[in-house]
Amino acid sequence: MQRDMRTAWTTAPTEHPAPPTQTSASLRVAFVNTHPIQYFAPLYAHMTRNGIEITALYLSDFSIRGGHDKGFGQAVRWDIDLLEGYRSEFMGDAAKRREIGGFFSMIAPELWSAIRRGAFDAVVIHGHSLAAHHVALAAARASGTPVLTRGETHLRLARANWRNAVRTPILKTWYRAFDGVLAIGTANARYYAAMGVSSDCLFQMPYTVDNARFMAACDSARAPALRAETRQRLGIAGPGPAILYAAKFDPRKRPGDLLAAFAVLQRQGVDAHLVLVGSGALESELRSRVTTGRIRNVIFPGFVNQSGLPAVYAACDVFVLPSENEPWGLAVNEAMCAGLPIVLSEEIGCAEDLVRDGVNGATFRAGDVDGLARALRSFLVDAHHAATAGAASRARIAEWSYAECTNGLRHAVETIRQRRRLERD
Repeated sequence: MQRDMRTAWTTAPTEHPAPPTQTSASLRVAFVNTHPIQYFAPLYAHMTRNGIEITALYLSDFSIRGGHDKGFGQAVRWDIDLLEGYRSEFMGDAAKRREIGGFFSMIAPELWSAIRRGAFDAVVIHGHSLAAHHVALAAARASGTPVLTRGETHLRLARANWRNAVRTPILKTWYRAFDGVLAIGTANARYYAAMGVSSDCLFQMPYTVDNARFMAACDSARAPALRAETRQRLGIAGPGPAILYAAKFDPRKRPGDLLAAFAVLQRQGVDAHLVLVGSGALESELRSRVTTGRIRNVIFPGFVNQSGLPAVYAACDVFVLPSENEPWGLAVNEAMCAGLPIVLSEEIGCAEDLVRDGVNGATFRAGDVDGLARALRSFLVDAHHAATAGAASRARIAEWSYAECTNGLRHAVETIRQRRRLERD
């Protein structure tokens, strides 16, 4: 039927006015992003409220205007305000037409003047794969503005040997051009070290979500009556635990492995439900496997937007992300805010920082269906173990928040400014 935690160690442009701040800004920092991102916008607002005035320099507005998302296989328009609480500028009229493609898909010469006239204390460039990133770096260097970079890569991401041979010397040269690098986690920091970034140029700015919003919304949705209502609306029939997958139905995410592991557990007599939230290229295949394999209690709610996710997390009992080649996995942060045990492949970038086996979750080797089934089983058959692990998830993610991001960025910028002062003296 289908239905021990470690702390490891973002022509003239259109402008979105800056909001009033609660504290006077001690620093002004620009972030170069392809488009407004649902995970970054609230962070920029938080920083602006807490002494770092952020200006986001956006190359495109496609996440605002809405457009076809290849991963989800449908049009997606996020239902939270992506421009509220911080200053933003879209790079020229072409921002209304630009879409992410190859290297030259986003050139954005407007970045040159926006950075040079901005009088920023620092510029942060998120990524390296577009021509616009190189324009931004050149503008920052030409204006003498301290420049940092932030990205998601780690060493366990699989690439062909020839690609690594070509990429590595180019990227080592790229990173040497920056005053500092902002690491999103331990695996990411290890990658930068391998690329030759020295420890005194490596700063911590963890990958985070809006913990406060997710925790508050999940707490409200977890009220017994509301949780029961959500489970009924989703089609979860009966009291058994619900496993949640919330991501694109993409081969790299390996949702089929979770479906196979669920079938194994079902044959072993484990009573549970599997909620597959999302959409994408594999959806028809997954639905067909449910039907032909006569796998019971599998539910496909479809794509769920940001405002609806907390209720779904609160209605479920364990979160699974079986991906390979996953740079981070911010859905894991969200699920931890909801107080869920986490089961994920050890290839995922956040695993080393956010999940401790036997404490708040379990890890397994990507592609190992039996290993995934074993990792899941203890949380499905032992409610006390699941509740204890969920509480540990929430305690851990409370230390991996926007506050740490803000402090990390401030430390990086002030360290670089002090270094420059010493070099001048």
